Parts: sequence; structure tokens; C-alpha cells
Amino acid sequence: MAAEPAYVPNMSAAAPMTAEQFLHVSIPDKRVELVKGVVVVREPPGYQHGRVAANLAYELLAFVKRTESGKVLVGDAGFTLARGPDTVRGPDVAFVRRDRIPDPEPRGFAEFGPDLVIEVRSPGDRPGELLAKVADWLNAGSQLVWVIDPARRQAHVYRADGTESLVSDQESLDGAAVLPGFRCPLATIL
Repeated sequence: MAAEPAYVPNMSAAAPMTAEQFLHVSIPDKRVELVKGVVVVREPPGYQHGRVAANLAYELLAFVKRTESGKVLVGDAGFTLARGPDTVRGPDVAFVRRDRIPDPEPRGFAEFGPDLVIEVRSPGDRPGELLAKVADWLNAGSQLVWVIDPARRQAHVYRADGTESLVSDQESLDGAAVLPGFRCPLATIL
């Protein structure tokens, strides 16, 4: 049975943690996000998760370098998605279009949602938690969110216009208007 995410309490219920405070939180060997001012701690997602995320990051990076279309970020790069209370999420893989990259690049958390967000479903992820992440990304301006489910060999695609679709391992992920020309057969990353 998968472990429940741990919640690290704030010093005071009246004082949720800010993104600036969260930037200095370090919990070794754990993945953390800030959700509505509360630190959420999770176990590392495992081998398969890391392999799938790396495969997709590799495919994206090769395309983005060739087209010079923006930047690919991995390793749970943090994005501040909401303020008051603050929410900082870290996608497994993200893409930011070249015209949206701040100059200078942020040293801490970026204050926007990436154009494309990829979340790889971990064994302990609950559907409601994943949908909450998708909503946070879309509400912060992300245009496309892919939730890759290695166990079911499929991906859910969520778009800013409210539409969604299911991609089987016999089909391809498509960058659509966010990353025109990018296509990746789902089976190649699983």
C-alpha cells in the first residue's frame, strides 16, 4: 500500500508559508511542494517514474535544441503558481517558450506556469491529487499538461481551453500549438 503524503505543519495556522520561505526548505531524500501555504512531502517516485521522465525529457530537449524554441526543465524545477496563500509546484518535465523566458532567468522559482507541463504518475499518486495539480498548472497559464501513466501505458492530455483527451501507447503525444511539430510515440518513452 502506498504511503500517504506527509504534511509538514506551519508554525502557525494563521501564517502559511510563502514561496520565499519555501525556497529554503530542505528535506533530504524527499520531494516537496508548497500547496496553499502548506509543505507537502512525498517519497521519491521510483525507478520507472525516473526512466519515463528522462526518456520524455530527452525527446523534448532534442526537438527544442533543434528548433531553438525555448527551454526544457527537469528535476522538479519550482514554479510559483499562486499567491496568498502561495503554491509552488515542481513538474517532472516542463517546457517554456523562448519568448516567455524572463531576462534574467529566475534564480529561485519562476512566477508563471510553463507552457507545457509533464507529470509522470507515480504508484502513490491519487487521481484527485493529480487533477488538483493539473488545475493549478492550467490556472497559472500553462497551455498543455500531459499526465503520463506508465502502469496503464497511456497519457491524459489537458488543454487550457478545457478540452482533454486520452493517448494510448499506440498513439503519439503532440505538441500542438505549444510546441508545433513535436510528436513523440508514447510507446517510445514507456
